[in-house]
Amino acid sequence: MKRKVSVIGAGFVGTMTAQRIVEKNLADVVLIDIVEGLPQGKALDIMQSAPIEGFVSRITGSNDFADAAHSDIAVFTAGFPRTPGMSRDELALKNGGIVQSVVKEIARHAPDCIIIMVTNPLDVMTHLAWRTSGFPARRVMGMGGVLDTARYRAFLAEELDVPASDIEAIVLGSHGDTMVPANIHTTSKGIPVSQLMEKEKLDSIIERTKKGGAEIVGLLKSGSAWHAPSSSAVAMVEAILNDSKRLLPASAYLTGQYNIEDIYIGVPVKLGGAGIEEIREIALSDEELKGLRQSAEAVRETLKKI
Repeated sequence: MKRKVSVIGAGFVGTMTAQRIVEKNLADVVLIDIVEGLPQGKALDIMQSAPIEGFVSRITGSNDFADAAHSDIAVFTAGFPRTPGMSRDELALKNGGIVQSVVKEIARHAPDCIIIMVTNPLDVMTHLAWRTSGFPARRVMGMGGVLDTARYRAFLAEELDVPASDIEAIVLGSHGDTMVPANIHTTSKGIPVSQLMEKEKLDSIIERTKKGGAEIVGLLKSGSAWHAPSSSAVAMVEAILNDSKRLLPASAYLTGQYNIEDIYIGVPVKLGGAGIEEIREIALSDEELKGLRQSAEAVRETLKKI
């Protein structure tokens, strides 16, 4: 049977995610949204680019969650975007109900799928999705770490005037202001970045990474990022569908790793056909480990408010 991905939410992130999946010929896609005509129109538009782009994967739009049946993966992008001045707690209250109701539908129609959460606040919504679905934790994950790491690498590459592919880095913790870049693992062609720039400049790049989404929201005035988030989500989709065992940072359920348990938080994981196949514990400084634990507690506190 051909592989199938359901993308929930036909906003900018969802539409771009669906487009990237079919253009890479990773799977057939059903784009689902509650607004009548919206997913159908966007899917039709993408489908009409197939003769030009050369992809053979099929894409359809639907308002019926039953059309998610037999999906290998469900990517959740539905929900309200963050607006200027909105706190993550406020966003959690607005999006919590949406995520829980939609996850129930997906769990009913596609009980064997893997869930990738993109909706913010990401770690909180991922935990809600796991709790609501009843799925094993390996089949529920959040996208944030891939995006935060991409932003960090892009900013470092810009400052060092090197290709982004030359930068190796990983960002852990919650997708938000409490993210934790693992500096001892941040290099350019094997050289620690801390040897290539002043500490003040590196600290400013870390701070910019933490506010990467808010910076875009402030510039756009209306709406939020969608190009890098969709690219990040599709990297995870590709790793799962191709069973590539990629080591990526993702929001995962911890059961004692890093002395953290019973919460979703961003850590290095091995992604393959079964979902999260392994959670890796890497060396962190005392300060980074403290930051990771504080980040997890911040997620836990927000969960209590929903």
